Amino acid sequence: MRKGPRKKFQPRRQEDPHRINDRIRVPKVRLVGEGVEPQVIATRDAIKLAEEEGLDLVEISPKADPPVAKILDYKKFLYNQKKKQKELKAKQSKVVIKEIRFGPNTDDHDFNFKLAHAKKFLEEGSKVKAFVFFRGRTIVFKDRGEILLLKFAQELADYGVLEQMPKLEGKRMTIMLNPKKK
Repeated sequence: MRKGPRKKFQPRRQEDPHRINDRIRVPKVRLVGEGVEPQVIATRDAIKLAEEEGLDLVEISPKADPPVAKILDYKKFLYNQKKKQKELKAKQSKVVIKEIRFGPNTDDHDFNFKLAHAKKFLEEGSKVKAFVFFRGRTIVFKDRGEILLLKFAQELADYGVLEQMPKLEGKRMTIMLNPKKK
């Protein structure tokens, strides 16, 4: 049980990722920026220069010796950084994995039907995960499942590359296929 007075809830104040103006606690900084040649200058003087221009002094590289600071509009700087992050995120390719399920006794017609789907998935650029699911006593047909998956991978050799050989995990035997680069 808790003893004593309860503490009041205080929301966390989000810290700025960079130190700006009076939060810069080092005696000297290396001042860089537009219209200013790189120079080592006292922090107070750098802050005064920034205030004269109506801008902020922002510590860009705090680990350098002395730390690197730049005179700029901090809100605009943060906006541009977020914009760059968003662009990078948009350029990242998202890997889509499509699954195709077989039984150990899958017939030729079903095999060809699923093969056509796998070709379409690989042409779209998706990865294909094909697996044979062994139910109950069908686990005795492990060799049939492996042959089926290897035949499947061989048929798709023109469309994709086999990433992982057939591997038995519990009641599933699995292979992964990556699309071929164009």
